[in-house]
Amino acid sequence: MAGHAEPGVVIDHPNRETDASRLTRAAVVALLLISAALICAVLVGGWSALQGMRAVCVLWVIGSLGFAFYVWRWNRGVLPVIAALAVIMMIFALLAVPSWFDRDAPGYSQPALSAGVLGALTAIIVAVQVLLAAVALQGFTQAWNVEVERPAGEDPGYEPDLAEVA
Repeated sequence: MAGHAEPGVVIDHPNRETDASRLTRAAVVALLLISAALICAVLVGGWSALQGMRAVCVLWVIGSLGFAFYVWRWNRGVLPVIAALAVIMMIFALLAVPSWFDRDAPGYSQPALSAGVLGALTAIIVAVQVLLAAVALQGFTQAWNVEVERPAGEDPGYEPDLAEVA
């Protein structure tokens, strides 16, 4: 059974101990939280103009927070899903940027935040999603799920000498 070891055996995850893995995990979590905050800002600031996307934005924010939780717990399986969804959000945001700037003209009702600010926030969302996709895929290549069993009293850095084993 996964996560359970025999008595006297300790399971280590050596790839989680590297600085690169820790930095990648922190970067993915930070980018997910930044993404959720930016989407919330656009959602709240453009509530009156977001006709069909309100529910999608709310679900996206909830999903981003859930993914951040799982990545923080070293769940490697969500990283490709995060990358794929980041590409989808990047496409949505990329298509929305010109629309927000077009609304910054006379004759349009102004949302709570000005359309220019919402356009700038949406452009920032595009950049964050590109970074998120790249960093999530980098994290997936780091094999956070690799497990190594060792005796309970043994030093984690200990490598047996092949001459001793033979």
